[in-house]
Amino acid sequence: MNGFDKKDLRQRVAIGSNPERNRAHNRRVVLEVIRMHEHLGRTEIARKAHLTPQAVANIVDELLGEGLLIDLGRLRSGRGQPPIQFAVNPDGPLTAGVEIAADHMVTALLDLSGGVRGHSIIRLEEAGPDTVPGRVAEEVARLEVSLGAHRSKLLGIGVVMPGPFEIEGMSSVGPATLPGWTGVDPTALFAKATGQSVIVENDATAAVVGERLYGAGRQLGNFCYLYFGVGLGLGVIQDGRPLRGAFGNAGEIGHVGLVPRNGTPRYGPAGALERFVSVFALRERLAMAGIYAATVDDIQALHDDDNPTLRDWIGMAADYLAPTVAMLENIFDPETVIFGGGLPDSVLEAVIAALEPLPVSVATRPKRSLPRVLRGQTGQLTAALGAAALPLLDTVSPHLSVANPTG
Repeated sequence: MNGFDKKDLRQRVAIGSNPERNRAHNRRVVLEVIRMHEHLGRTEIARKAHLTPQAVANIVDELLGEGLLIDLGRLRSGRGQPPIQFAVNPDGPLTAGVEIAADHMVTALLDLSGGVRGHSIIRLEEAGPDTVPGRVAEEVARLEVSLGAHRSKLLGIGVVMPGPFEIEGMSSVGPATLPGWTGVDPTALFAKATGQSVIVENDATAAVVGERLYGAGRQLGNFCYLYFGVGLGLGVIQDGRPLRGAFGNAGEIGHVGLVPRNGTPRYGPAGALERFVSVFALRERLAMAGIYAATVDDIQALHDDDNPTLRDWIGMAADYLAPTVAMLENIFDPETVIFGGGLPDSVLEAVIAALEPLPVSVATRPKRSLPRVLRGQTGQLTAALGAAALPLLDTVSPHLSVANPTG
């Protein structure tokens, strides 16, 4: 359980409701309880979901019939007749998640238990609406075919793109956003190209969902997630739910101007945070030193060689991020702040180490169960995992509903 208290996890699992009109919600609760505990018997499901044994029995039978659960039989442990155990079916329906960035596309196929059945990272020469939907359809189909006999029904596709949505000319780094999409309905384009049900979301919001379901935030109800994409985004989980804002643009922290530690204030787009702290900003600084780093592996190699340009950038990034962390703590009062996304784990760890000493905030208290800043656990796949989770949320997770920002 990643070192966390199971009692705390139980307290965070959604509670079911017995009225028949809430049957769909109760199905999601049952699936969530089983998913979080790997396998359970009917009595334990009923207790943890706060549902009647009869309601659970009926729902379990339905989910078995639909291929969403599997019967593991009686797992022997101790005296007496052990209960029949049920688990989420890893060979049941799949979902696809696609992260579209300015220069690459990440695709992942996920089973109901959160297992990655296939993934790819490909370069994009063109990220406009005339070409990307077709590339998405091709890559999802290719990964499906690669599963061969194990290919399962696809429940839907989640697509994530860098925000902000419908705000022309706001990006301070240019390549962090995708040109040509203003006024375009991406959901309709992707649905037509793939023939699937599609949900479109902000990349940082999807990334925080991915980290919440499969990574370091799995058992946390309140945390902030700084997502190092091409730009810099913020995802916030508040009381178990992603914070989206009225138009799906909550968390555009890359566009905020901040004062670095012991530094000079910078104003306007040129002073925006992601101009200094983002994958784009790092590549730009490396290019000025005559170093080409197109991939995460390239950045990892530079870190392994203790490259001075990268080392200097890590220090500068920490100078900007230390007050950012304190600001997020004062605004959201999270359990922790998680760093993740498109940087190697070792570089993220170096940035986190360089944050010290962090400024005083409401998080500065002596008895903390977690560090103020943690590294994420889902790596480059974070946003794609979150995207793949989007079609599952109405089915599997009753407390992580994410609406379509473009609809």
